[in-house]
Amino acid sequence: MRALLQRVTRASVTVNEQVVGQIDHGLLILLGVGYGDDGDQVKTLADKIVHLRIFEDDEGKMNRSLLDIGGEALVVSQFTLYADARRGRRPSFTDAAPPVVAEPLVERFKNTLANYGLTVASGIFGAYMKIDLRNDGPVTIWLDSDAL
Repeated sequence: MRALLQRVTRASVTVNEQVVGQIDHGLLILLGVGYGDDGDQVKTLADKIVHLRIFEDDEGKMNRSLLDIGGEALVVSQFTLYADARRGRRPSFTDAAPPVVAEPLVERFKNTLANYGLTVASGIFGAYMKIDLRNDGPVTIWLDSDAL
């Protein structure tokens, strides 16, 4: 699994001109599921994300986690995180898991975050979505469960 984390002061996702998910202070998590991913990657990635110290403490140092600040998470499924652009000019997405595999793992990921006590919002799997965010910092971090 791959996740692109963006620390935000607010973020929302819109489908068909309707806001379907929104958060205040926390993380926008763009989540990609790869071919061969399973529940082990869900737990590993979720645990890393909720404990990652990327929020500022009283001294301005990145020393607090999403749990420490009582932050929220907006999870948006994004298979394009598995784009392979090494050949040609059009990316290949063959490393992304098919929707029948990816969708249950995205749901499991959201539930795992919620089990930590976080408020979790999300987009709609497979839908065309528009994301509005106010990046905080900016702080943007790339995680790959294969490298954790």
